[in-house]
Amino acid sequence: MRDIKPAILLFIAVTIICGGIYPAVVTGIAQAIFPKLANGSLIISKSGKEIGSSLIGQPFSDPKYFWPRPSAATDFAYNPLGSSGSNSGPTNPDYLKTVADRVKAIRDTAVTSTIPADLMQASASGLDPHISPESALLQVPRIAKVRGISDEQLRTLVLDRIEDRNFGFLGTPRVNVLALNLELDKVGR
Repeated sequence: MRDIKPAILLFIAVTIICGGIYPAVVTGIAQAIFPKLANGSLIISKSGKEIGSSLIGQPFSDPKYFWPRPSAATDFAYNPLGSSGSNSGPTNPDYLKTVADRVKAIRDTAVTSTIPADLMQASASGLDPHISPESALLQVPRIAKVRGISDEQLRTLVLDRIEDRNFGFLGTPRVNVLALNLELDKVGR
């Protein structure tokens, strides 16, 4: 009985420190130093409406928009509560059919060149908001035709939206699909 009292007191102290004080301090520091990041990197319209997060992919399937990387999230595409990859191996028949269906959808838009992997395969989280610059540029002719905009104007829009590697050497150059599509809506139709 003598040993149980210090154990209970230690449990209470650790719970207060680790479950209350530490999270409050970290949240306060994050809100003070990085408020946009701490609040989910939300993209807000001029009217004050939340459009989405620059950190989570959005489902775009309309031919007049740039299409994102496919999502393997559960329940519905880009579900942040069901973030996951497909966990299917490269010889799984269901996986091969899914990739073949994605390739067909892209080929149906008159693409004859090599299709970058990020337009056919979901990311590990299923929520990736970025595509490679090559994937964005591949979609330019389709969008230009649908919107009646010149290929060159769209190509310039894509090139202007390329995000460089983190710290100049981590990761790969990428394009945020939501940000690109918002810019595209400013250009026209």
